[in-house]
Amino acid sequence: MSAIPQQILDRQKSAINTFVAVQGSIFGGFEKLVDLNMKVIKASLGEAAEQSQQVSELKDPQEAVAFVSSLAQPNAEKAIAYTKNVYDILSNVSNELIKLTETQVAEGQQQIAETIDQLAKNAPTGSESAVALLKSSLATANTAYDSLNKAAKQAVEVAESNLTAAANATIKATESATAATTAAANNVANAAKTAQRSGGRN
Repeated sequence: MSAIPQQILDRQKSAINTFVAVQGSIFGGFEKLVDLNMKVIKASLGEAAEQSQQVSELKDPQEAVAFVSSLAQPNAEKAIAYTKNVYDILSNVSNELIKLTETQVAEGQQQIAETIDQLAKNAPTGSESAVALLKSSLATANTAYDSLNKAAKQAVEVAESNLTAAANATIKATESATAATTAAANNVANAAKTAQRSGGRN
């Protein structure tokens, strides 16, 4: 019975280490999402209690409109911040998995290259063209992988840029809508006061 070659044992050990690292990254991301959601729930409950107290203290419709208007922008900003935090967590997990994959692929490429070199050393005379074909195929595969990897990284950068642009546009739109609502509420209140004064004079 022959002993298991050290190279196979090293590969198995590397595969197990990669599996453990992947599971650790995924679990760490899940843990961060749970923590984020717990913080959001806790903050939301506190804000709801505070806002309920403020609503009970409102005296007229103008105050109610102003109060509702004042909630729009902070809520939009919180929703955007929450979405950004979730995206950051998922992006970090994705980046960690990409790094682990890159490491595995690099190790695999190196092992294949070493195997081809060993094959070339022990190949019979006249098989040089077959070895050259293997080396060329490996180089082509490496180039294709590098191109795909660069394209994936560029796609992530574009997605991050689009998320930032969308968040900024949403905040600006919310600010404009809040300002318009507040102005309209003030106009209605002023018109009501003017009407009330005119009615009181008659």
